[in-house]
Amino acid sequence: MNRKILAVLGVALIIVAFTSCSSHPEKGLLERYFNALSLNDLTTLSTMAIDPVSFDVDSWELVSVSEEVVEPAALADMNQKELDLKKQQETSVGVTLDARAELDDAVFERDNARSRAQKRQLQTKVDELQQKYDDQYAAHQQLQKDYNEAKENAAREEEISQFSLGGDYPTVRTFTGEVFNKECVVKVIKDGVETDYRVFLRRYILKDESMNLDHRGRWIIVRFEKI
Repeated sequence: MNRKILAVLGVALIIVAFTSCSSHPEKGLLERYFNALSLNDLTTLSTMAIDPVSFDVDSWELVSVSEEVVEPAALADMNQKELDLKKQQETSVGVTLDARAELDDAVFERDNARSRAQKRQLQTKVDELQQKYDDQYAAHQQLQKDYNEAKENAAREEEISQFSLGGDYPTVRTFTGEVFNKECVVKVIKDGVETDYRVFLRRYILKDESMNLDHRGRWIIVRFEKI
């Protein structure tokens, strides 16, 4: 009987200890980060932060921790947006070139008109086509900008996802799941001067639906932001 009680208590203590550690990932992660920083261990820093930041620091303290925020994984949607914009951008190239060619033909026709009346009439056509081309060119430029931004955002999200999962998954853009976020405020002290930083932490728990495999990522530091 006593052995059973001791066994139950032992399991309970393990569960409590595990829960305590897993519910405060920011503390252990930041302790390891600043410990590596004190040793100038850049290799270890790069395993914890997607963009490691080096501080000249005497000491530090954890000031506050936000509530955990859970969101649906967005990479699949970001990837689809990139693909859609790429297709629109490719179509827009042809439309823009056609508008330019139409304008150039009208200019050529105007310049080779024999009478002033014809030139005035064709100038009106040129003005209309110039406006049409200008509008199309501006729309194409905006579409190109939107595509480049979507491409950059998707690539960045893929990089962070892979970093948390700790592997290289060629089909990660199709994974579904959840993203966990936390924000911490840390106080960095050097020569008596205190500087506060906001630290953004993230963790991915994703699923490869095609293989029916779950991938549990680790907490990572996404970035430091000086307050």
